[in-house]
Amino acid sequence: MDEDTGRAAREVAAAHDLPILTSVGEVVELQRAVGGLYVRYSLGPQDDPAEGSVDKESGCRLPGVSTNPVTPEPWWDRPAEHWVARQLVQYDHLSERPGIVGWLLAGTEVGRGPDCEPLLADITPLAVISPELQHAAEELYRTAFDPGRH
Repeated sequence: MDEDTGRAAREVAAAHDLPILTSVGEVVELQRAVGGLYVRYSLGPQDDPAEGSVDKESGCRLPGVSTNPVTPEPWWDRPAEHWVARQLVQYDHLSERPGIVGWLLAGTEVGRGPDCEPLLADITPLAVISPELQHAAEELYRTAFDPGRH
C-alpha cells in the first residue's frame, strides 16, 4: 500500500507543483506560516469539485469541501505536534483506497458538514502527505495518546 500511496502522492504533488512533507515538524512549520491549515483525503485538488462535497448519506451538496483542521485550538495545552498527529490519523483510513492521498490546504470556512467537519471554499492546496509522514503521525499518536480510552 505504501508504494501505491507514495506513487499517488508524487503524482498529485507534481500535478500541482506542491511539496511532499515527510515529518510532523514540517506540518507544524507550515501551519505556523499560513495560520488556518486543514487536511483532506481525496484523489487530489484536481478531482475535488470546486462547488463542494456531497454528503453520501443524504445526497445533499455541501457548500465546500470536507476537511479536518490541522491548526491547534486555542485551548490546546500540549505540543502542536500532538494535535497535528491526532488530526492526520483521524481519517487516514480513507487513504487505503487506491489513488487517495492526504493533502494540506487553506481556504475559507463556509460551514460545517454532517460530522461537524469544516467545509472550505476558495481552497489553496499547499502540500501533500507522504507515507513516511503518515507513519510518523501514527507512531506519535500511539505514544502521545491513549487511543480508544473511554
